[in-house]
Amino acid sequence: MNRFKLGFVFGLFLLALACNNDDGEVFSPFFSWKDDVQLGHQVNDQIRNDTTGQFPILDEDSFPEAYGHIRRILNTVLESSEIRYKDRFAYDSIKIINDNVLNAFATPGGYIYVYTGLIKYLDSEDHLAGVIGHEVAHAERRHSIKQMEKQYGFALISAVILGNDPSLLAEIVASLAGTLGTLKFSRDNEAESDDYSVRYLSSSDYACNGAAGFFRKLEDEGRCNESGEWLSTHPDPCNRVEAIDNKAGDLGCKTTDLDPGSYQDFINSLP
Repeated sequence: MNRFKLGFVFGLFLLALACNNDDGEVFSPFFSWKDDVQLGHQVNDQIRNDTTGQFPILDEDSFPEAYGHIRRILNTVLESSEIRYKDRFAYDSIKIINDNVLNAFATPGGYIYVYTGLIKYLDSEDHLAGVIGHEVAHAERRHSIKQMEKQYGFALISAVILGNDPSLLAEIVASLAGTLGTLKFSRDNEAESDDYSVRYLSSSDYACNGAAGFFRKLEDEGRCNESGEWLSTHPDPCNRVEAIDNKAGDLGCKTTDLDPGSYQDFINSLP
């Protein structure tokens, strides 16, 4: 077989791996979901052991009511039959970061972090559920590790997973959190996460287009082009409302927000 044919066949092989199998499993060309778990564990340890004050995680023992609210919202999202890695990823390790920025992020393996600034900015529990659903989708669809493959390459990511490159691990943490803005998701990744957020919420009591509420508020306030942590890693925030609403229309799911009273209780439970 000549080099051209060999390269073509190898390319098709990688393309097949990058797609889903018949059972819906999400593949990466070089890494399994177990590698997501290992990498996520490494990233999570780096964040929890940070001594620079970059990640002021809200103490759960001191703010049990706030964590009760956020876990209730997350668990409702995770009730969706669309969630494949519920028992494999570390979703129950969700943490709140006490910082007044509009940010939330998920690591490979499902460690989710939500900032108090974002929680207080949103107008309803449905909108936060939509954002959390969006971050769950990034983990479920394995977007982070796929972007890392493109940015750093197989060898470097493997070294991080094996614990052999702490300096790159620190860079990956900063990228995921948006502080460097280097791990930007593609428009396709963003569209897919928006799509799955609607699907996750469609079987719940939340407005299934909840994520659109966040983007709509940014648009109404003229903040679409603002430089910020979440905005730097999630491009085109104000060009996605229509697509989210259209997906909700296609599914015929509920688009009316819940009573805002319980969400105000959540906000009041924060420092």
